[in-house]
Amino acid sequence: MKIGLLQVNTVVGDLAGNAGRIAHAARLAAEAGAELCITPELALTGYPPRDLLLSGAFVDKARRELDHLAKRLEDAPPILAGTAARTVLPDGRPLQNCAALLFKGEVGALFPKSLLPTYDVFDEDRYFQPGTCPGFVEIGGRRLGVTICEDIWNDKDFWHKRRYASDPVEKLAEEGLDAILNLSASPFILGKQPMRERMLASVAGKYGLPVLYCNQVGGNDDLIFDGRSMALDASGRLAARAKGFGEDVLVVELDNLMEGNGEASPSLADDDFSEEAEAWRALVLGVKDYAAKCGFKGALLGLSGGIDSALTAAIAAEALGPENVLGVLMPSPYSSQGSLDDSLELARRLKIAHRTIPIADIMQAFDRGLAESFAGLPPDVTEENIQSRIRGNLLMAISNKSGKVLLTTGNKSELAVGYCTIYGDMSGGLAVISDMPKTMVYRLAEYVNARHGEPIPRAIIDKAPSAELRPDQKDQDSLPPYEVLDAILKLRVELHASVDEIAAAGFERAMVEKVCRLVKSAEFKRRQAAPGLKITDRAFGTGWRMPVACRIEY
Repeated sequence: MKIGLLQVNTVVGDLAGNAGRIAHAARLAAEAGAELCITPELALTGYPPRDLLLSGAFVDKARRELDHLAKRLEDAPPILAGTAARTVLPDGRPLQNCAALLFKGEVGALFPKSLLPTYDVFDEDRYFQPGTCPGFVEIGGRRLGVTICEDIWNDKDFWHKRRYASDPVEKLAEEGLDAILNLSASPFILGKQPMRERMLASVAGKYGLPVLYCNQVGGNDDLIFDGRSMALDASGRLAARAKGFGEDVLVVELDNLMEGNGEASPSLADDDFSEEAEAWRALVLGVKDYAAKCGFKGALLGLSGGIDSALTAAIAAEALGPENVLGVLMPSPYSSQGSLDDSLELARRLKIAHRTIPIADIMQAFDRGLAESFAGLPPDVTEENIQSRIRGNLLMAISNKSGKVLLTTGNKSELAVGYCTIYGDMSGGLAVISDMPKTMVYRLAEYVNARHGEPIPRAIIDKAPSAELRPDQKDQDSLPPYEVLDAILKLRVELHASVDEIAAAGFERAMVEKVCRLVKSAEFKRRQAAPGLKITDRAFGTGWRMPVACRIEY
């Protein structure tokens, strides 16, 4: 028996479009001999649909589209399609996250998700009623357990503890299954895929059952999905894996997997799990899908001559095509000639359009307009912020006029400690590298240069980082060295370490206290920041839920 894993890139809310993508992939799988197909989790609605699920009209339309899809695939093999469905239970939430069996033109059994995650970016308990009894489908003489994403992530022998009291896979294994199917929408983070493979291998080997895992691919808002659907045989060996960061249809022979000989003829798409390769591919996909799914004609960004804007421009050119990217230079009296030359050389190497708008006259106009209000007060960071806000206004005006999305260029280190200007360099529609620490920005720039013909001038990589908002300004005038800052931030932001714990790890306590104070005080800025593409375990976005008005020391 052959099973097709339909790794599709869905658009949240595009019910008809998603149905079409599922149908097209199902046809391709059928041509390859598939006798059953499975989609990713909530493939019909797109994932994550979030508060669209609170609209009864949207849910009803999804059901009508599901019925239509079943009729559309009447002559195709049966398919387990991910969708949201109204529950018939008298109590609890009105919806369930389901796999719907479509067969012979009808919508058959619904298999609800049992485990509803509420950590990090997930908030499924807000919308769904959990299923209480995981089910199985019998097709072609095979009994196949049906699970949805989180249902397969609770094996106590792999994790050495359970997040949830029950384990749907453990219950299903008692039903005399031939395999476990999993419809998934598992967001990407660096290093996650090797861990997924180990975890699924552990489950398959523990129960002596093949595991077939179909994951979503594509970017939706701040989340990126890497695909990499896969099949593991009954011994836990990885037998097949679909491509990463692209749509794919993977058809596998279940009988080979049941016999535990998946290693005999593995079908593994080429992949690269290095952090630099994964970050590059994820961010390129995230920018490409954000622009396309939001209807933007292209992108623009400010070019400062610094490493952050250079890397962002390289990502945008790769994602959207250089002909659809505009770089804007906005020199002030404090901008060095070297930065201007480096920006022009970057634009030339990337083959993107560029435009120069000097801001000295605009700065003088602000000085005149604020002269009375600032009388008797010395220049300080206020004037520096005005420069940044002038640039933000110019860029937003061009974005409005051109229909291009404005990409912000700040990195995670800056966003963490507030080394950015609200309504200035934070203005824009998408924060491309906001989940990338400064030290990783340099690593990724070196990776891009080594593999893509050196698009980033060496002078940009080698120069000391500076916002150039005052004479001879350097980032390290206000911040610790980025190697130290990023190490402290990783402990604080991603590992939730206290000041005492970070200091005990070998960092100067006064510096740790300063960094932690900056992280806390910058929360109001982050609350108003553009959505950023998540690539680490703990990003400033939907999974970061800190209060703005709070009374803690750090």
